[in-house]
Amino acid sequence: MDALTSLRVFREVVEAGSFVKAAERLDISTAMTSKHLANLERQLGVRLLNRTTRHLSLTEAGNVYYEQCREALDILRAAEAAVGAVGAQTAEPQGVLKVTAPGWFANRRFADLLVGYQARYPGVLVDLRLENRIVDLVEEGYDMALRATSEPSPSLIVRPLCSMPFLLAGSRAYLDRHGDLLHPDDVARHRIVLPTYANIDSVTLTGPDGAFIVKNHAVLKTNDTSMAMQLVRAGIGLAYFPAWIVEPELASGALVRVLPAYSAFAPSVYAVYTSRKYMTTKVRTFIDFLSESLADPPN
Repeated sequence: MDALTSLRVFREVVEAGSFVKAAERLDISTAMTSKHLANLERQLGVRLLNRTTRHLSLTEAGNVYYEQCREALDILRAAEAAVGAVGAQTAEPQGVLKVTAPGWFANRRFADLLVGYQARYPGVLVDLRLENRIVDLVEEGYDMALRATSEPSPSLIVRPLCSMPFLLAGSRAYLDRHGDLLHPDDVARHRIVLPTYANIDSVTLTGPDGAFIVKNHAVLKTNDTSMAMQLVRAGIGLAYFPAWIVEPELASGALVRVLPAYSAFAPSVYAVYTSRKYMTTKVRTFIDFLSESLADPPN
């Protein structure tokens, strides 16, 4: 966790008189504000604030530390102002950009986006980690995350990038053995490969004759989308896949879209980060590039 940011958060909490107000001023979550204070107290080995449900007050050590902290931050702010805004505005992004994203981002379309970003900003080394779990950005040292969800956490700072339809698909061989699906009610009699990282034991399929809640009968569960793809291609059953990874399979005929007149869930893909105020150039340019490249087409 960045020590300088923790100092700024500590000063803001003291001057605002509450974690909530400080979080609003800094444009970060209240949970992140608390983490910065806990990190600072852990590093110093002393309690800086006395906390009750209604009041915050400085401890003796906290009062001494606050005075020194305020003076140091004022000096730093003056130094930053002396450098001037011109250099900051024209500087090219540099350094390592550590990003976490779901495993299904391992697809050709996203790879092309990474190639495009690297060509535009060669000074940034993207360190992309793909894993199907919720990562604590601060604790694990990530600059940002890409997440697909219908309900982003209100404690996070997010920017919507695009929607991601999930399509139900299976192999032609499986459908020849078990029969084509003509109506959403038919889903209940088929075997489904389900993800372990999302609860879709039942889903709503919406089509020309309305919306239907269907029960998914799991034949197997896995946390790896690539494994689910191989299982479905081998004929074990059906699965819901993000459009980015299943569209090439549908185009080649390796898989068949089931109930194409009906749409399943389509969560939004968000860029997730910890602070707008202290966002680095590399994070800002990466998010802007993805937003520009992934924007949903107009209706």
